Amino acid sequence: MRKDGFIGDRAKLSARVASHSARTTQLHRNGRYLDDTLYSSKTGIGKALKQNVQDFLVEKCGFSESEAPDVNRELFRTYGSSLAGLRKIQINLTFEFFICSFVHGRLPYDLIKPDSRLRNILQSIKQRKIVFTNSDRIHAMKALDRLGIRDCFEKIICFETMNPNLSKSTRPDEFPVVLKPSMEAMRIAIDVAEIDPRRTLFLDDNVKNVAAGKAVGLRTVLVGSAIKSKEADYAMEIVTNMVQSVPEIWAFSEEKDDERISQNRADQMDSALATTTVGA
Repeated sequence: MRKDGFIGDRAKLSARVASHSARTTQLHRNGRYLDDTLYSSKTGIGKALKQNVQDFLVEKCGFSESEAPDVNRELFRTYGSSLAGLRKIQINLTFEFFICSFVHGRLPYDLIKPDSRLRNILQSIKQRKIVFTNSDRIHAMKALDRLGIRDCFEKIICFETMNPNLSKSTRPDEFPVVLKPSMEAMRIAIDVAEIDPRRTLFLDDNVKNVAAGKAVGLRTVLVGSAIKSKEADYAMEIVTNMVQSVPEIWAFSEEKDDERISQNRADQMDSALATTTVGA
C-alpha cells in the first residue's frame, strides 16, 4: 500500500479487477445526462473525462498507459462507473479526491459554449425543470453555467444527492455507490424532486437509464437517436429537437373544456424557434 492510500502494485490490482469481473453481473456504461444530453459529446468533454480517469489509473494505481484504457472499460462494464468499481475492489479513495479534484477538476470547461437556442426552448417550457445526473454538483453547475442555462432549472439531483453518506465512509464497502440506472437512484430522484412520475418527462442519452425511468413510471425520451428504444416514448437526435419530437410539452389547450392536444400551437412554437440564433 502506498503512503497516499492507493495500491501501487499493478499485478494485485489487475487480479482484483479480473476476479470481481468474473463473478459480477454486467451492468452498464455510466450515463452522462449532461455530456450527451444537454450538450453534444462532440465538445470533447467526454473524451477529456475518459483520459482523466485513465491518467488516474496510471498515476495513482500503477497501471501502464497501454493498460489503463482496458482497465477503465472493465470497471465501467462491470460496476457502472470507475469510482464504484475501484471502491468495490477495495481501493479506499474519496469521492472528493477522485471525482472533484482529479477527474472533473481537470476538465477543459471552456470547450462548452453557450447555447442560446437551448436556453430559449427551456425558458419556453413552463413546467418545472430538474437536472438528474450521475455527476457531482460542481461539474453540473459548471457545465450549466457554460451553456448559459443554469437558471433554467429549479434543482440539481446529482451524485451527492444519491450518495449523502459516502464522504463519511471509513472503508470502501461501507456505503455502496448509487447511480442511474439503479432503481434506488430513480426512487431517490422521484422523492427529492417531489414529482408524479406519470406526469413527468425524463430525458437521457443512455438506453438503460431510459429503461429504468420507464420502470418507475416516467414518460421517457431517448436523446442521441432518431429511433426509439423499447422503453422510450420519444426519441430525438439532439435535445433542441424536442419541440418537434415532443410538442405535447407546449401544446395542451388552456381551455378548461378542451384537454385535447393543439398541434397548431406546437407548429407555431416550432416556427418561432427556427429563427433563434445559436451560440457559437
